[in-house]
Amino acid sequence: MQGAHRVAVFFGALPERAVAQRDKVREAGGNPLALHELATLGGDLDDAEHRRKRGRPPVGPCLQRAFRAGIEALSPPAQLLTVLAAAEEHGDRLTVQRAGRASGAGDVVWEEVTNAGLLHVAGNRVGFRHPVVRRAIYEGCGAATRRRAHRALAATMPDEAEERAWHLAALAHGRDEDVARLLERTAARSRLRGATNTAARAWWRAAELSAAPVDASQRLAEAARAAWDAGWAATAERLLDDAERLAPGPHVARRSRGLRGIMEFARGMPEMAHHFLITDMKRVPEPGTALELGTLAMRAAWSVGRGDLRDRALELLLEDDVAGRTGLPGTLAWWSDDVSADAADTPDLGDAAARVRTTILPLLPPTPLALAWGIDEPMADALRRRLPRLRRRSEHARLAAALAQTAMLDNAAGRWPQSESSAAEGLRLAQDLGADHIASHCLTSLGWLAAARGDERAVAETTARTLQTSLPQGVRALSAAAYWNRGMALLFRERPEEALDILVRLTEPGHGAEHPTFALLAALDTAEAAVRVRRSDLADERVRVREAWARRTGAPWARCAAHVTRGLLGGARAEGAFRAALDVPGARSHALLYARAQLSYGEWLRRGRRRTDARVRIGAALEAFDRLGAEPLRQRTQREQDLTGAPGRRGSSDTRAMNHLTAQEQRVAQLAAEQLTNREIGVQLRISHRTVGHHLGNVFAKLGINTRTELSHLHAGCEPRERR
Repeated sequence: MQGAHRVAVFFGALPERAVAQRDKVREAGGNPLALHELATLGGDLDDAEHRRKRGRPPVGPCLQRAFRAGIEALSPPAQLLTVLAAAEEHGDRLTVQRAGRASGAGDVVWEEVTNAGLLHVAGNRVGFRHPVVRRAIYEGCGAATRRRAHRALAATMPDEAEERAWHLAALAHGRDEDVARLLERTAARSRLRGATNTAARAWWRAAELSAAPVDASQRLAEAARAAWDAGWAATAERLLDDAERLAPGPHVARRSRGLRGIMEFARGMPEMAHHFLITDMKRVPEPGTALELGTLAMRAAWSVGRGDLRDRALELLLEDDVAGRTGLPGTLAWWSDDVSADAADTPDLGDAAARVRTTILPLLPPTPLALAWGIDEPMADALRRRLPRLRRRSEHARLAAALAQTAMLDNAAGRWPQSESSAAEGLRLAQDLGADHIASHCLTSLGWLAAARGDERAVAETTARTLQTSLPQGVRALSAAAYWNRGMALLFRERPEEALDILVRLTEPGHGAEHPTFALLAALDTAEAAVRVRRSDLADERVRVREAWARRTGAPWARCAAHVTRGLLGGARAEGAFRAALDVPGARSHALLYARAQLSYGEWLRRGRRRTDARVRIGAALEAFDRLGAEPLRQRTQREQDLTGAPGRRGSSDTRAMNHLTAQEQRVAQLAAEQLTNREIGVQLRISHRTVGHHLGNVFAKLGINTRTELSHLHAGCEPRERR
């Protein structure tokens, strides 16, 4: 607190000190830490000049000279000891002590330095009052003094010590292949323990010391990959460019482990990425790396909706069975979204959950395909187990991708707060990396949440940001996800015609949002919108697609959605279809889908005047939507519950007046009070606009009113209680 008090005193000084204050601010060069150090020195300017040894010099030369004045007041051995401590970045007192004794700085010198307040010793640790002081001392001494300090420190260490390699590197003037090899070994060890940032620096410095251009190129390629893994995207790209420029050849892909294709995919250029990835599969020596590149090439092909590119990558993977796994063909079956494939032709996947648990993550399909195949929960478990390790190792690129995948899976499972958190964190990391593809994945998850919650502004924003990059780059998966979000938002807001106009783009040949996986996932929304606008032909086509996919995969969500879609079409099979949807084992794990099934069944029962049965289904749906925060669907369900005549909803005179209306008249009155036209009401209730007019005439007569404005005022007094 003493230093902070002095800063306060300094800024509260008398007017005649104003010039001195201004001079100190100027000398600090805008560096708040340096200003803090100057303020703690106290006294007049001359005395401060003598004691600035405690601060960190900014870029400007003024504070450099000020701090040097304090250091030069010490004896030469004491000056060397401070430089030794500054050069030994780990603060190992014993190492500094051994190097100091070998250089003539014994215990008496230690006493001089500690009395001056420069060094603080605690057990086997030695340090400065602040890291800026270390930098000031190190950068303020001459090059000869720094080399002498590094030479003395290196002499105290074993030959294979990582710190010794760095000290020897600091001594090197030009090319030194021996030191470069030492740094290379240091980098390899750092990478193994997850210190990718340290590994990147070590390979980078090793490249600078390399005697031959090809050796420097290989080390730059290694540095590029380590920098990418550490989250330094711009640095990684620059290092990789330098490696290719210095000595082009297949060694760059081999040593960077196919980094060029990985970067192009992350940047949102999947077709270009696919080219690099399948080329580099043949260059990398490790089977695991070849597997990673091959599956990423399949992911890139899936992103652009190019089955031919996917099949090319699949062919290369199966040619070599690069991982030596006998189950590889069956696992890769999850990468198919071909509805026309016969279920009999699908490999026996056995227990999907067990298979996912024993499958390495690169082999698992993109998240939307995992959802489509019904392996979302085991895949989410696998991703959640991986996240702590990625955080611990600071592998920001892989962490951002894993968070993007986790967010979408949590959306489907109803874990919306967790999804929002994962998507937001992944988005920040991806933006820092310049990874547009991953950032857009996070945006589409946030957009899906916004659509379900009824946040139209957020839907519009996330959709626009996604399409801004995905459409020009031809990334159909991202464009399709954005279109699905927009269509779902319109459907939930009971604007089925607009929703259908958006959703049909997912199956429109040649459209930028055409994508078979997302067409599957959005089939229920498309069918519901089609039913509401009386496009039974389109709804029936979506039913057949869903039923075919359900037969092929047996995925609980697909079976549930297929039954719901069949029920929406009505007819003698409707109730059986709704009941079958609710009875599908595992369907409850998809919280929003299951609640929508309850609502659709309840609406069907209410239209059939089975109000008691309808109340049970609608009540369950209302509770689920309320718990999830799905506001548009909650409002719709609340209106349905009111129409069932649920107890506890009556009492006011206005409400009693409304209760004289039939259920259909109440429904028409409610929508008319919301200023919908007769045609819009007819679309929602699936009746003609003439029938709507007939019901409105009855409503006006029974309520004793003549205009829709009066109806709106009357309805405002009958609003159901606020959401809990």
